[in-house]
Amino acid sequence: MKLSEIYRRAFEDDCIELVVNAYNLAIVEKEYQTDWLENDFSELLSHYVNESQLSLAKGITCKTENKLFSNTESQTKGFADKLPRIDFVYFKIWKEQRFHYYMEAKRLKEKDSNLKRAYINEGMQRYTSEKYPMGCMLGYLLEGNADKTKNGINSLLIKDKRNSEVLNLESHNFVKSYYVSNHPKIGILKHLIFDFTNNQN
Repeated sequence: MKLSEIYRRAFEDDCIELVVNAYNLAIVEKEYQTDWLENDFSELLSHYVNESQLSLAKGITCKTENKLFSNTESQTKGFADKLPRIDFVYFKIWKEQRFHYYMEAKRLKEKDSNLKRAYINEGMQRYTSEKYPMGCMLGYLLEGNADKTKNGINSLLIKDKRNSEVLNLESHNFVKSYYVSNHPKIGILKHLIFDFTNNQN
């Protein structure tokens, strides 16, 4: 394995650790509300990431709502407004190379099939179709249980005859609800489900 690939994987691990730390801080601080929109949660997490000592020590910056430039698109007047946006991009420069890592976030509720469908069609699908560069999915769980919500996502994937692409629970050092799915074109896609259901404020 090339040194740059080893570094890329370490960078991915750093980005996941940063966003998990940000989530854990959000749970402690309880500055969020469960009726927030997706971007509200994302901005809070991004703020915590960029304020953390770990992000400074690692030299990693996080941006939200980042446009994804494409050389294949026709660059006529107004093209920039049509570019896809991804929720998070993390970046760092190492040995005169700029490394990026991407995260797409969606709200989830255990008993809301529309949100689970959006998680697949407007989240996972953007990775599996290679509209987005490789990264991971974030689920903001607002009602219910993470594992049951994952089962609901899997039921929809099976309904779509995508049985081989279901989410499977795996152990992870930083996060409890960590899943992976396997896809023909892109291989492994990682999923982190953040449980925001316990805010009593």
